[in-house]
Amino acid sequence: MPQTPHIEKHFTSGEIVRDIVIGMSDGLTVPFALAAGLSGAVASSSIIVTAGFAEIVAGSIAMGLGGYLAGKSDAEHYDSEYRREIYEIDKMLDHEKDEVFEILETYGLTPAEAAPIVESLAARPKDFADFMMRFELGLEKPEPKRALQSGLTIGGAYAFGGLIPLVPYILMSEAHQALVWSVVITVVALFVFGYVKGRFTGAKPLKSALQTCFIGSAAAGAAFLIAKLISE
Repeated sequence: MPQTPHIEKHFTSGEIVRDIVIGMSDGLTVPFALAAGLSGAVASSSIIVTAGFAEIVAGSIAMGLGGYLAGKSDAEHYDSEYRREIYEIDKMLDHEKDEVFEILETYGLTPAEAAPIVESLAARPKDFADFMMRFELGLEKPEPKRALQSGLTIGGAYAFGGLIPLVPYILMSEAHQALVWSVVITVVALFVFGYVKGRFTGAKPLKSALQTCFIGSAAAGAAFLIAKLISE
């Protein structure tokens, strides 16, 4: 009797989601806090918009560059460790085989069961190195375009998030009136973002949404109060 094929569905875009979360988290929070802080010191929205755009440009470049360099560092670290594994397999094969035995034993295999696997790997140095990279060091080979993709994603998410709290200041000339709308819009955006982040990361969506709202609001409130005290 024909069986219905079992199809497993796994979320495979974790790195992209992580980059979006990093960019959006700072993008929504930092420009929001900056705009709120300036609203406590100046009455003109144009000054806040100018400062906000400058911060978004600088922040997105800095965040994007940080993501790019982190991706490059991961790739360089992987290549360095891979070369070391190839060297050790060539020069210290018996020692490396013992390490494979130990790894397989943690999965419940007996030495007799593990022996043919170890010998098969020993005959294929590249596969042996790939095995050790994954199961000994816990490293996965980064995608070749991962660094650039990470930088662009983080920088773009930061810029997109940063524009949200600035929209009221762009549309309204009076800073304090714009602040009220900026707070409403940004808190809603923080809640939605936190909820979606929770769904993708496996956290409780409502808890994630409330935490994200609290952190963003606290940062903006602190910036507003400090700017208000300094300007008086």
